[in-house]
Amino acid sequence: MPPMRTVTPYQALWLSVAAALATIALKIGAWWVTDSVGFLSDALESLVNLLGASFALAMVAYARRPADRGHPSGHGKAEYFSSAFEGLLIGIAAIGIVLAATERFRMPQALESLSTGVALSAAATIINFLVAQVLLSAGRAHRSLATEADGHHLMTDVWTTIGVIVGVGLAGLSGWYWLDPLVAVLVAVNILREAWRLLRRSVSGLMDAALPDEDIRSIQTVLRKLEQRDGVAFEDLRTRRGGAARFATVTLRVPGAWSVQRASVLADEAERMVGAMGVTLFVQLKPHEAQGPRQ
Repeated sequence: MPPMRTVTPYQALWLSVAAALATIALKIGAWWVTDSVGFLSDALESLVNLLGASFALAMVAYARRPADRGHPSGHGKAEYFSSAFEGLLIGIAAIGIVLAATERFRMPQALESLSTGVALSAAATIINFLVAQVLLSAGRAHRSLATEADGHHLMTDVWTTIGVIVGVGLAGLSGWYWLDPLVAVLVAVNILREAWRLLRRSVSGLMDAALPDEDIRSIQTVLRKLEQRDGVAFEDLRTRRGGAARFATVTLRVPGAWSVQRASVLADEAERMVGAMGVTLFVQLKPHEAQGPRQ
């Protein structure tokens, strides 16, 4: 069992909001004392973290609402909107970073108080790394796409900041101040890659992507055990994921001589066994050709 099992996605995302506020302050401080466009680009990404985590909080709360008459399969797909929204925000931030870097390419500037700026940025990186581990663990344990996406985004931010520190440090030490805007552009390219990954994953989820092969094999193993009874067959297994919720449908073929009650008992058993795996199974009953009197 994962060590972060007790941390819920909601709690993890609140932690992410708090971390975003802290890292924004640290990174703006780093930019303020150095006037580095690289540090500015890093601060803009943390602002995106704050907006993304805030939206994810709202979507996770909505996704956890129980199924109702209008949404009989629950509200789990709301999390995909959060992931897509965060990907869009990252893309907008990347454009802003490129525009700022372009101006600095034209007019390079010396960097000031570099050691202070690096220290502030490094502190922000440590915060983001620790919080990202909590988000990733909670997201995987609870199958929360929004929480896991926020964790991946924070880890991207961690590596981005490390790159910024190295690049800006080299610019200050060497006097090659064009390295500063170059680092900013590389940051923009990196976060655009992350934006594309998040958007692609969101679209896949909204299109009812199947469960992972490992989960499908586990379901099939359970159904094969029940097929050991004479004349019984489970056919046409289909799976899908809606946020944290997982669903499957299957056709149960039984001898035509079986009573509805007997077939329903077997269907209920299949739904119960697969349900123990965290997958909601819907069984459709269909008889083979009638064979003899009802049993």
